[in-house]
Amino acid sequence: MKNSRMKTKVIIVLAILGITPVFAAAQENQSRFGFEISTGLSVATNKLADAALNTGFGVEGIFHYRFMQSTGVYAGWGWNRFSSDNSFAGINADFEETGYVMGLQFKQSVGRSPFSLYLRAGALYNHIEIENEEGDIINNSGHGWGWQAATGVDIRLSEKVSLTPGIKFNSLNRDIIFDGTARELKQNYLSFRIGLLKRF
Repeated sequence: MKNSRMKTKVIIVLAILGITPVFAAAQENQSRFGFEISTGLSVATNKLADAALNTGFGVEGIFHYRFMQSTGVYAGWGWNRFSSDNSFAGINADFEETGYVMGLQFKQSVGRSPFSLYLRAGALYNHIEIENEEGDIINNSGHGWGWQAATGVDIRLSEKVSLTPGIKFNSLNRDIIFDGTARELKQNYLSFRIGLLKRF
């Protein structure tokens, strides 16, 4: 009886010791780097000074680096464009926000499914350019700090490729002088994005 128990314990210990390197190797072989490009519609949540903004459009490209099993950092560049039928900048003016984003990401897989949920929180270093009806830049706010929060789903299509639909909220406050008048631009908007992530 004692011998059979001893044999069972030995088998269990050997099995654990045998499986541990497999799990370690699997985690080590998982891709730590990735590049994601996303695009979609943007909806302003408030007026920009006196400008009511129409539904906009944007693009964002970011690099990922995972330094823990579920946690990583990201950094990249983004562009969003909104039009306004009538504003302090004139008729049919465009407001373009461009700049850099960097932050922290947490991603958790859903069981053994191909789905993972992600949360992101980051900083923006962006500026707002104002273009007139002819497409000429007539003002530039200069770069300044803002913030971004995002959530979505990572849908694995293969070992190296995923779709990443999600929602982002960007917030940026910049001051400008336009026609001798100081104006505060509060650029807050939701972005509904679909992205493609390539791991390498």
